[in-house]
Amino acid sequence: MEVTNREYALALDAADPLAIFRSEFVINDASQCYLDGNSLGRLPKATIHAVNDFMTNEWGEEVVAGWAHWVDEAQTVGDLLGRAALGAATGQVLVCDTTSINFYQLALAAIQARPCRKTIIIDAANFPTDRYILQGIARQFGLNLVTIDNEPGEAKHERITPEILEKYLNDDVALVTLEVIQYRSGARNPIKEVTDLVRKHGALMLWDASHAVGAIEMNFDANGVDLAVGCTYKYGNSGPGSPAWLYVSKRIQKELKVPIQGWFAQSDQFAMGPEFEKSQDIRGFQIASPSIIGLRCINTAFSMIGEASIKAIAAKCATGTEMMIELFDAWLAKGEGWDVMICPVTMGMDLAEGHTDSWKS
Repeated sequence: MEVTNREYALALDAADPLAIFRSEFVINDASQCYLDGNSLGRLPKATIHAVNDFMTNEWGEEVVAGWAHWVDEAQTVGDLLGRAALGAATGQVLVCDTTSINFYQLALAAIQARPCRKTIIIDAANFPTDRYILQGIARQFGLNLVTIDNEPGEAKHERITPEILEKYLNDDVALVTLEVIQYRSGARNPIKEVTDLVRKHGALMLWDASHAVGAIEMNFDANGVDLAVGCTYKYGNSGPGSPAWLYVSKRIQKELKVPIQGWFAQSDQFAMGPEFEKSQDIRGFQIASPSIIGLRCINTAFSMIGEASIKAIAAKCATGTEMMIELFDAWLAKGEGWDVMICPVTMGMDLAEGHTDSWKS
């Protein structure tokens, strides 16, 4: 069947193992083709019940006594997120703070773990906040910031390959940081190959997975990832401003020292001691009290991702992306026009979603 035939998309929808999940999201306008899952995911219906239940039956009833079972939620929800979306074993993911704070924490911790090295590397097409934070760190500590020119530069579609990166690596490099998915072009950087190369040169690798988590398989543990950060409100469907997450491999948790030494990172938190003694596990990277309401949003959303499986979600993303490419080649590359098409980057979308009369004009 021709990809330009609407029946092709309808057939894919009919065979879609994730189709049932569409009914689990709040969709007030069924005719709207929602294309902004890369910025803010839809609201799961279960989240409404989870937040209301927390406010009424926990915060409302328990008040401060609730901290007896809330205090470790950044870790338990982190384990869920790691299991459902990152390919990470327990004890390596925290859900806390913002992506920017987590990025600063891990970037500076990695740099200070290589005290004799003065070079840090990022790319020009990276998300602005990551570039700005690294610029500030470089100024503050007198470091040499190398920015790979990939817009367009030598990288096709902004993609950083090991061959491109290796030209910038030497024994003075402390940290390399890249996005898993380039936020503008959608190019996917090779996690394992890049991480292995950076480690071969004795540096640490920090990935920003904000535009990848919840949409593709990343298999952090299997790919030997050192450090990573990301948000939860895009393909994670956890709500505007929901807490971010950080990943620190168990291999290096004891080695790294965080620059922001918060109360939650203290090895004996409730001893209220005079000096900071970092917890030697993942808790050592948490600064302060987590947003419990935000964690409940993440819990419902990533429980759904776990139920659907990131493997199935990634397969649907690949199918939709290939379909978009074929439609572009068939219609737009020849100068013809169209009104609307959907890229199925979340479970709550159909390939043929939208107005039936605007499939092609």
